[in-house]
Parts: sequence; structure tokens; C-alpha cells
Amino acid sequence: MERRVNNLTHNTSTYFYRTLYLVFFLTILWISNAAAQQKELDSGTKYEINSITVTGEQSFNEKTVIAFTGLKVGDRIYIPGEKLSSVTKKLWEQNLFSDIAFYVTNIEGDKVDLELYIVELPKLNEITIDGVRKGKRKEIIKDNNLKKGTKITKNLVTTTKNNIRNRFKELGFFNTQVVFSMTPFVDSLGNELGKNMKIVVDRGERVKVKSIRFDGNKDLSDKKLRGFMKNVKKKNPIRFYKRSKYTESGFEEDKARLVEKYKENGYRDARVISDTLQIIDEKNIALNLEVEEGKKYYFGDVRFIGNSVYTDNFLRQYVGIQKGEVYNGTLLKERIQDNSDPDALDLTNLYQNNGYLAVDINPVEVAIRQDTIDFEIRILERNEFYFDHVTVIGNDKTNDHVIYRELRTRPGQKYSKRNVVRTIRELGQLGFFDAEQLSPNFKNVDQNNGLVDLEYSVVEKGSSQIELQGGYGGGGFVGTLGLSFNNFSLRNIFNGEAYKPLPMGDGQKLSLRAQASSFYQTYSLSLTEPWLGGKKPVQLSTSFSHTIQYLFNFNTRERDNDRRFLITGGSVGLAKRLKWPDDYFQLSQAISFQHYNLKNYNTGLFTFGDGFSNNLAYTVGLSRNSTSANPIYPRFGSQFSVSAKLTPPYSAFGGADFKALREEREDLVDFLQTNPTDVDTNDRVAEIDQERFKWLEYYKIKFDGTWFTTIKGDLVLRSKAEFGFLGAYNSDRGVPPFERFFVGGDGLGSFSLDGREVIQLRGYPNQSLSNNDGNTIYNKFSLELRYPVTLKQLASIYVLAFAEGGGAYDGFRNYNPFTLSRSAGAGIRIFMPAFGLLGIDFGYGFDPILNGTVRNGWETHFIIGQQF
Repeated sequence: MERRVNNLTHNTSTYFYRTLYLVFFLTILWISNAAAQQKELDSGTKYEINSITVTGEQSFNEKTVIAFTGLKVGDRIYIPGEKLSSVTKKLWEQNLFSDIAFYVTNIEGDKVDLELYIVELPKLNEITIDGVRKGKRKEIIKDNNLKKGTKITKNLVTTTKNNIRNRFKELGFFNTQVVFSMTPFVDSLGNELGKNMKIVVDRGERVKVKSIRFDGNKDLSDKKLRGFMKNVKKKNPIRFYKRSKYTESGFEEDKARLVEKYKENGYRDARVISDTLQIIDEKNIALNLEVEEGKKYYFGDVRFIGNSVYTDNFLRQYVGIQKGEVYNGTLLKERIQDNSDPDALDLTNLYQNNGYLAVDINPVEVAIRQDTIDFEIRILERNEFYFDHVTVIGNDKTNDHVIYRELRTRPGQKYSKRNVVRTIRELGQLGFFDAEQLSPNFKNVDQNNGLVDLEYSVVEKGSSQIELQGGYGGGGFVGTLGLSFNNFSLRNIFNGEAYKPLPMGDGQKLSLRAQASSFYQTYSLSLTEPWLGGKKPVQLSTSFSHTIQYLFNFNTRERDNDRRFLITGGSVGLAKRLKWPDDYFQLSQAISFQHYNLKNYNTGLFTFGDGFSNNLAYTVGLSRNSTSANPIYPRFGSQFSVSAKLTPPYSAFGGADFKALREEREDLVDFLQTNPTDVDTNDRVAEIDQERFKWLEYYKIKFDGTWFTTIKGDLVLRSKAEFGFLGAYNSDRGVPPFERFFVGGDGLGSFSLDGREVIQLRGYPNQSLSNNDGNTIYNKFSLELRYPVTLKQLASIYVLAFAEGGGAYDGFRNYNPFTLSRSAGAGIRIFMPAFGLLGIDFGYGFDPILNGTVRNGWETHFIIGQQF
């Protein structure tokens, strides 16, 4: 009988499946032979290994196993002894076996034959997980390393089961059950090659909080304390925006928030003494919290120690805490340093924006007199710091001068945190770099000389976009090809070596677009230079477009090449960054011209088939953009713009009598109501309209305001308000049937010839809230809640929920800002550098469309290339 000679055992196999007879027989046999063998082994004698064999359930090569142990024939070892124990421990550490044991099979003098008995852990072949969604299934497999070939240990099963339970427990499923089962995986010869694992997950019902009770609170009611809890909420059938659920991490956050709220209300010593979770049934729990409010405190004297740059009075006014106010520990902390806002008006930013990079400010309680706390705000100002070297790394496409002209930090300049934060924003707003990876790195901080090096790290991203679309609509196939190069280099356009594949890196924007169908063609070209002359941020914008439309018979699907409508236009604009009121403001000016030429072409836009019309306009706008660094997903800040588009007042210096023409036209139109085919009357109306529209005359005022507010973490609320008005200088000449507003739909500008503006209002068909001729006034209000899925360089994706309302009106007599068409819904946005912004929205219209009688209901909108 063999004798087991190693003392380290770790048998994870279960032998209860053996028959009772076999266990009894082997036990008796082992006892009888072990006693005899014990006499033969001498623990004080070194034995020579005569032979080594490997047995057990395993697939390893015997020679490989023996070589790994380090034992070889001829070695002299103690049995039992430290050598065999260390070999056994070494084998256990490989996590490959469920049983390891050394046996002596024969003894001849001082020579022994050793047998190494090992049982290999089964390998995972295939895993199936039932009871969870596909996405969760992948997460469970990845998080627990359940890949093919993994050794199945008892620890792996236990850890995986606990991880799954904890995952769903954190989501509020307290009664989650996880069941494992294993089946052998055998080959065609019946040899077992591994195990197939099946995991069945039963989440059960989500646990809801039936009640939250507080004990020990006197000054703050239960209702108020429950309101402070943001993660764990009591069941309330009326509350739809926050469902009731319990998670351990959320509950811990809420307890900490309760203490902070107490401190905000003067209770400096408040604490949660205990909490109890009571299970009512499988679906409901109750929470009981015992709090100790302590005494209510007030601010006493606030003194400043160590300040030499600013006076006590100035700092006291800046902090804004007065003696006798209710103590607020959270407010005091924010007035010293508010980490949630890089531009906060706190003491740390006050110093750091004026050169004191290493300033250290600490509020210290120096005396407590009954219910009054005196503070010393101790300030260690240290030296003023200046930038020694300012560098940029990571720009392998964008030229240095494009980046350095945006920097607000210069060598020799006094350190300012505000300027560092602003530089990060300006670099992000360029759109050439991954805004989520922009970072300022401070190096070589010299405390003695007050010098610091600053290195900006940027990561280039694709800044060019291609638009390639094809579809059937508007009477035939419509194809679009558009190219936008947002970091173009015009100066290298004739430099062959710069084509990689195109000359890039100077920050200019070049856009080319062509669209064609069976009856129209449109071509456009635009170029923008953001720094005209390279010295100041003066932006030059130029554009040119040309459209040809032929008369098309939608019944015969034929076009008439002899009857066409030509539109040729262009614009030149300048935009200058201002310094007052602050340098977020920009003043823009542009001159645009469009020429409409009709050749035997009758359309609803004009009553004359042969003729022309000109649209010369001057546009001036004032805008302010203070949003955060990432233009794709702003987290805070705002955007405002107000603009006026004006044509010359031709009526003031023209010779035409538009009052007489208006009266004559009204009479002619009345006559045509009963004689619509009268040729002479129609020709005269066309002559009058040709005179009215020879040079278009109007003014157009627009306002747009957008605010971005961080709710929590990356959850952002976008609030937006818009207004537009189209008016006429001369009421007799009237408002032209151009440049009007069309409200409703996805906001994509469909093919049109009249300069219309399509206003997005989701939940309704395109332009369904305006009449056929458009409207002269519109307003719109919207709220959009956004949350990012990913903001990586290759793709930025965020989901959104929206609620909005808008309306279109003809003149101020009909204007009512509260008469709105309302909608709500949800959607997703995907921004890829190569294709721009893509998205889809599902909106529900709560009101009828124009001239409708029932609410519009659900609409699906595809979003392509619109603003963020």
C-alpha cells in the first residue's frame, strides 16, 4: 500500500459520489498498510529518489511535470520534508489542479520510488447565460474572465456567483438567484476535453422602498430629510421621473448627503447614528435611520492670517460670510475652493488667477462660544509664479502657429489659472483635437524663483468630413456629394509635397458640395479663414452657389430644358472677436447677393415667367459663446446670438408709387377671382410683381439663446429659446414671399428656391405648422436632457430626451408666445469625424398640425449634419 508523504492538501474534488463500500474498503486497507510502512520510513534519514512517476486525471506530459517539480532521480531528500512541501506548494500556485499528493510506492534500503498524484482542474469549453440581456451577458463573461480554456475552480464559481448577485443587487434586485450547472464536453472517442458551463440568473422583482423613517430629528422634518436623499426614494405613484429602488452604494451616498445638508443648515455636529433595513416582503423594504442633530451653530468672527496681497476687508467681502449667519460648512468650503467649477469665485481662484500658483488656504475653527464658531482663514501665499516655457506636444497634423495663436499663456507672463482653463477651451473649440484628452501639464515648478513650465498635450482627430447620399424623392433620384476640410492649408495648395492626401494644418475650412436630380442641380463652394492676416482673430468667410432648375412634369416624369430657373449667389463676411464686454463676444458682418433669373418658367414664387429678381442684403450679428471645451458635448456655458439682415430701403429713393401699384394689384386680383384666364390681367399682375420684386426689400431680426447646465456628473440639460421676425420698410410694397420661416419637422433644409428657413420642431411633419407661403414670425422653446454613452475620438455618442414647443405667426397682431405646438420624445446622436453628426429622434406631437383637428402623435426624424 502507498503512503502519502506530503502534508499540504487542497482537495477541491468531491468524493461523496463513491460507493460506501469502496470508501470503507480503502480506509481499512490504508490503515493496515500505513502502520507497516511508517516503521520503514525514518524522518531523520535522507532517501535517494530511485524513480518518479506521475498518475491521476491530467493531460500534461509526465516528463514536463517532473521537470517542473525540480525533482530528479538521484536526489536525496527527507521524507516527509521541506523539499516535498515546497514542490507541492509550487504546484498549487499554478491554479491548475484540484488535488496534489506524493506517495512512496516502494522502499529498498535508502532508495524510494515516488508517485506524484495530480488531478487537473477541468477547462471551460462553452458558457451560456440565461435570464439576462445580450449586453449584460457579455459584461458578465468579460468581468469574470469566463473565456474558453479557463480552469474551473471552486473560487471561480463562487466569485462569479457573488459578482452577478452584487451586480443586480446594485440595481435594486435584492432577491437575485444564480444557479450553476456543468456538463462534460467529450470528443468523438468519448474522451472528456472540458466542461460546458450554464448559468441561470433569476433577478426576481426589483425591491422598492415602502417607507423611510427618521428618529432623533427635531428641527428638520422627515419629509425634508427624505427630499435630501437623491438615490433612494420612497414609493410614490405620482412621481414618474425617479422610480423607487434601493442600492447600497446609493444609500451610503444619501447618508453622507444628509450630514452635508445638516451642516448647510447650521448643524455642524450632525451625524447618522444607525440605520436599519427591514425586509417586508420580496418586493418591499423599509428603512429606519437614527440621526443626531446636535446644536445649531452660527458664524462668529472670521479673521484672515497670512494675507499680504489683499486686505482683510476685501477678502471678507469676497468670501461673503457675515458674523451671525447660520453656520454652513459646505458654503465655507466652496468659498475657499470650489472643485466643481473651474471658474468659481472662490479665494483659491482669486489668488491663482493673479500668479499665486502654490497658494494654500485653510479655514480653522479657533473658538466655539456656546453656539458661535470663530474662524481663522490661514493663507500661505508663497511666491508669484511666471511661465518660463510654454510648449505644445501631440500636434502631428496641425501647424504650430495655428495652436500658439490660441494660447492665452505666454512665456514671461504671470501665471493665471483662468488663462490656462480658457486656453484648453479655445483648443477644444477648434475641433481639430480630442477635447476629452486635452490636458495642461505643469513641469519644473521652481518655488524659489517662481517659475513654471507649461506643456499642453493634444491628440489630433479627424477633422475632414464626407457627405455621400443617394435616394429617391422629389420626382426622381437625388444624389449628393459633399466634402468639408476643416483644417485646410490654402497656402500649400500648389505644394505637391503637402498632399497627404491634401494640404492640411493651417486651420482654414474649405467646403465643396454638389446635389443633382433629374430636374435640378446645385453647386456650392465656401472658404473660411479664421485669422485673416495671421495677426488678429478676424475671420473671413466667402461662399458661392449656383442652382439650375428645369420645369418638370411629375406625371410624365419629363423635364423641359427650354424652361428653366437660374439662381446665382455669393457672400463675403468678416467676424471679429471683441474685448468688451468680454472676449467671448464676436461681431460679424456680411454682404450677400442672390440673382434669380427666369426663362419661360412659371412658378408659385413669382407671377411672371420671364424676368429676374435681386436680393442684396447686409447682415450684422453679435454673438457670445462661453461653452466648455468640447463643442460636441458642452457641459456648461452658454451661446447667444442676435442678428439683423437688412436690404437697402429702395422705396425711399425709388421712383415707383407702390401705394398705387398695391391698390391696382388688389383690384386686378379681385377681377381674376371671377376671370382667372384673362391674359391681359394676368400679364399686368406679373408686371406689377416684377416691379415689386426687382430688388427685394425687407429686414429680418433673429435671436437664439442656449444654456448648458450640468445636472450631475455627465448629465447635462440644454435649454434653448429662439425668435425670428421678418418685416417690411414699406407697407405698400409689403413683405416679400422670400426669407420666411417654416416650422415643424427635423429642421433639415429641403430643396427650395426662396431662401426659407426651416425651423426644427420634432413630433410633427416637416413644415407642417406653417402655411404654404411661410410665416413672418416664429418662436420656439426647448429643453433637452443629454447623457453620453461614449466621447471617444473615433465616435462621440450621447442619448437625449426632449420637450419643446413652438409656433409660427403672420404679423404681431396674431403673435401669441403662449400659443405653442408642444412635443416630447427621445433620441440619439452619433458624431464621427469622417461623417459629422448623425442621429434619430422619436417625437410625440401633443397638438394638431396646421388646420388639423387631432393630436399629431408619433413622428420619426433622421438628423444629419445639424448643430450640436
